[in-house]
Amino acid sequence: MTDNKKTATLTVNGENYELPVHSPTAGPDVIDIRKLYSDAGVFTYDPGFTSTASCDSTITYIDGEKGELLHRGYPIDQLAEKSHFLEVCYLLLYGELPAAKDLETFETTITRHTMLHEQMQYFYRGFRRDAHPMAIMVGVVGAMSAFYHDSTDVSDPNQREIASHRLIAKMPTIAAWAYKYHTGQPFVYPRNDLDYASNFLRMCFSVPAEDYEVNPILSRAMDRILTLHADHEQNASTSTVRLASSSGSNPFACIAAGIACLWGPAHGGANQACLEMLEEIGSVDRIPEYIARAKDKDDPFRLMGFGHRVYKNFDPRAKVMKQSADEVLDLLDIENNPKLKVAKALEKQALEDPYFAEKKLFPNVDFYSGIILEAMGFPTSMFTPIFALSRTVGWVSQWKEMIADPQNKIGRPRQLYLGETTRDYVDIEKR
Repeated sequence: MTDNKKTATLTVNGENYELPVHSPTAGPDVIDIRKLYSDAGVFTYDPGFTSTASCDSTITYIDGEKGELLHRGYPIDQLAEKSHFLEVCYLLLYGELPAAKDLETFETTITRHTMLHEQMQYFYRGFRRDAHPMAIMVGVVGAMSAFYHDSTDVSDPNQREIASHRLIAKMPTIAAWAYKYHTGQPFVYPRNDLDYASNFLRMCFSVPAEDYEVNPILSRAMDRILTLHADHEQNASTSTVRLASSSGSNPFACIAAGIACLWGPAHGGANQACLEMLEEIGSVDRIPEYIARAKDKDDPFRLMGFGHRVYKNFDPRAKVMKQSADEVLDLLDIENNPKLKVAKALEKQALEDPYFAEKKLFPNVDFYSGIILEAMGFPTSMFTPIFALSRTVGWVSQWKEMIADPQNKIGRPRQLYLGETTRDYVDIEKR
């Protein structure tokens, strides 16, 4: 990774400082400023850390200009087309695609850990019925440390492994039970004869009066949603998990912190925002009006689900997700769903408009995933919990990598202080 021959020269107050430059296997070179404060007595200033590498990692790589997303070197479109979620989980956790026997063992391990401690039912019932599912997930995942004491010692590799498996296995049950509690329906237990995605759908939509027969097209679409959201490099929630774990916090607390960060509308709520936009548009005949507004620089309206902050060309996940969206919409009756009719028409008109092509504002993964989840029958309040479910393996993989890193140290960002300097205290009667 490091090329000791490369250096960068920084001049501060007339003094020159030689800084090492590291060359990654992909991406831009990185200037190492770890000794800058001790040598030169200055900090760097980078709000949002958008130009700062906070760690080194071997898990995920994104090239926003090329529209490239790699997990351990494998392109996301290949994984979404040829693999499935639990195989991608194995890849993210262990660095290589599994042999058939290893995958079978891993799938069995995850399947046998899907049940929750029975007392956790009472924890759910402590929430109000109208509690947002994300609020429930933050609380329940954080509380796992109170139920699974035998996997909270981060210094023990075996406990870290058990905690990783438990989080990946139990998150569908946690999310499904949050949904059931939110809707006032009884909890549905997982079944060992179903695959990961099918189990989740059944736990969400089955009721005691009749079982839920999982349609393979819907199961495959859900599996792709999970796969395409599994990890996305050092985003806000992943960085939150890493920062929380840098203090030695237990894994359940760290993942709960990631869920809390993901809850923010600027991060995990993008597909929900897409559906809310479609609802605002309301009907197909109003689409030209909103497209015109999107083109107007003086109008604050923006088409949600088009373009991406990281991907400057196209979102590599969107092509696969569009295929799933088409399959789901062909399967289900959308004539009675105005939002889905608007979505299909909006996609068509936007893709045919030269303005969006020139600006490279193509539908992204959030646009299509929102359409799929709406068609399946999920309320928008469940969109971000499903995102959290899929991203758990990425958080866990990044957490494991950080804990095992000999360079790991507690996170301590610096600041540019602009407040008052030293002032003497004034007694209250003199103020």
